[in-house]
Amino acid sequence: MTGALLVVGDVVTDIVARHGAPLAAGTDTAAEIRTLPGGAGANVACWAAHDGLPEVALLGRVGADSAAWHEEALTRAGVRPRLVVDPEAATGTVISLVDTGAGAERTFLTDSGACLRLSPADWSPDLLDGVAWLHLSGYLFFSGVSRELVGVALASARARGVPVSVDPASAGFLAELGPDRFLALAEGVDVLLPSRDEAELLSGARDAEVAAAKLSGRFPLVVVTSGVAGAVVAQGGAVRARVPAVPAVARDSTGAGDAFTGAFLAARLRGAGPREAAGEGCRAGALAVARVGGRPPPR
Repeated sequence: MTGALLVVGDVVTDIVARHGAPLAAGTDTAAEIRTLPGGAGANVACWAAHDGLPEVALLGRVGADSAAWHEEALTRAGVRPRLVVDPEAATGTVISLVDTGAGAERTFLTDSGACLRLSPADWSPDLLDGVAWLHLSGYLFFSGVSRELVGVALASARARGVPVSVDPASAGFLAELGPDRFLALAEGVDVLLPSRDEAELLSGARDAEVAAAKLSGRFPLVVVTSGVAGAVVAQGGAVRARVPAVPAVARDSTGAGDAFTGAFLAARLRGAGPREAAGEGCRAGALAVARVGGRPPPR
């Protein structure tokens, strides 16, 4: 398979605060704080480009406050930005609290800002010219206007025979939306890339492998990521492969799933099978957790 990857999704400003001691309510907690470009959709695009995919484009919506900064960061990462500047809303911001004493697990405080204002008016079927794969960030499913965009983009992709993948993105927001509603909106998606928590929520199962198998009865290919437990590949209602994680010393787990997705998609577009592509995803995930922030190292 040859051609470009188009990612449609969120572009945000990440404020990453790494703290070694428990948060102290009502007073100060020492932390290492950095402001970095992020967003699940943008991160996926950057990791795909980092993994050698020569043509990666990103459609997203940002505020005028930081549009130029984000465009420069994406271009530097090898991604062609198609950023819509919102005249009213600021760029989305995520505060990521990373507990370095708990395996670099992170907690997010999210202000979606302009991200979830991406709408059908921002879409054109011409965006798919030369595109061999469309990836939709799951965050698009969590607001009314961006859900409308999902429907329009899916219809355009089906009309052209372009495969579509979705990463559900957030177990918390997914629970608010409702699993049944998400599954209905994602009807026709070719590849689902949930985390273990997301897969279990969507399937009603309490086991990653059972969840993957169950979901693969609905989607042609399902790949469930489980952190240090690696990934599970399922097709046709059964688990087809178990892919081990790559060992890493974790500094920040922000964007690890995005790294997996970007590397997985790049491998698939190069012709790799699902098992091999999942292995590439695990490798990228290990590289991601060893870094601070959700983006790959400079090219």
